[in-house]
Amino acid sequence: MKATPEHHQRIANMTFASVYPHYVTKVEKKGRSKAELHQVITWLTGFTEKNIQSLIDENVTFEVFFEKAKLHPNAHLIKGVICGYRIEEIDNPLTQQVRYLDKLVDELAKGRKMEKILRS
Repeated sequence: MKATPEHHQRIANMTFASVYPHYVTKVEKKGRSKAELHQVITWLTGFTEKNIQSLIDENVTFEVFFEKAKLHPNAHLIKGVICGYRIEEIDNPLTQQVRYLDKLVDELAKGRKMEKILRS
C-alpha cells in the first residue's frame, strides 16, 4: 500500500494523547501491563515515565513527540506489516516512526517476549 501526503499529514497532526489510551486498552485487554507499555515506549523513544506523562498532558502531536524523542539505534530492526503498510518500505520518516511504535504495541499485545520486542 502506498501512503499519500494527506495520510502522512494526518499522522503528523494526530496527538499522542488521543492514541495513548487505545495503546493501554489494547495491551491490558491481552493481559499485559501499562508498565510494560511504558517500557516499550521508553526503549523506542528514550522518554522517561515523567516525559511520557508530560507529553500526554501537553497534548503534543506525533510530529512533536518524535522530534523530542531519541530513537533507539536498533529501531530500524522493527519490520513487518502494520495497518496494511510494510514498515521498512514507508518513505516518510515520521510515519515510519509512528508505525514502529504501533508495531511494538501490537507485539506486546500479542504476548511476544519483551527481549524480542526490544530487539535485544
